[in-house]
Amino acid sequence: MKKNSLQRVSIMLADDHVVVRESIRKLLEDEEMFQVVGEAGDGESAVKLATALKPRVLVIDIDMPKLNGIEATRKIKELSPETAVLILTAYDYEQYIFPILESGASGYLLKDISGQELVRAISAVVRGEPVLHPVVAGKVMQHMRCVKAAESTEQLTSREKEVLRLASMGMRNREIAGRLFLSVRTVETHLRNVFSKIGVNSRTEAILTALRQGIIKIEQLDGGE
Repeated sequence: MKKNSLQRVSIMLADDHVVVRESIRKLLEDEEMFQVVGEAGDGESAVKLATALKPRVLVIDIDMPKLNGIEATRKIKELSPETAVLILTAYDYEQYIFPILESGASGYLLKDISGQELVRAISAVVRGEPVLHPVVAGKVMQHMRCVKAAESTEQLTSREKEVLRLASMGMRNREIAGRLFLSVRTVETHLRNVFSKIGVNSRTEAILTALRQGIIKIEQLDGGE
């Protein structure tokens, strides 16, 4: 009697492969706390069904017919904002990860996870906790570091950028000082400021960051102007 009185978590599945939906349904139905209330085989059907059923959790793939998982997630979060969307896909491409998370997905998992990992992930998004596959989490962290580096390089003064550009050409501090009519101590100060602002500890790291952000060009590493 006590078990029957528990409110089960309503879950909807959206994947264009029937065998995948069947496997996930069987897995989840073995959990007394879950109830699979619907399935969809394409993005358009997923939006219509999720809007009608308003499941607590939608487990959806990205590569879907008619409407991809990114657009489907965006529409579902607009029409049924209380539904937590959990992506379960084979793709870890950055062009998928960031748009889908910006669309309101609560989690992003890859299909190499175990059944119990999926169960734990669904429980987590029900509690309002974000869930990311380790590979996806790594890419998100790398993206955040790049964004932070970009914001940091914007703080560099024109003189600091010039010192960094000359350093990228292989010039020593004394040579940079001569080129810019500065003292060696001033050049050292500029470099320390560069390291501090962009969060690096060496010239090599500073040059690589500057290359990524377009402050210096690759040809300058060969001494070009």
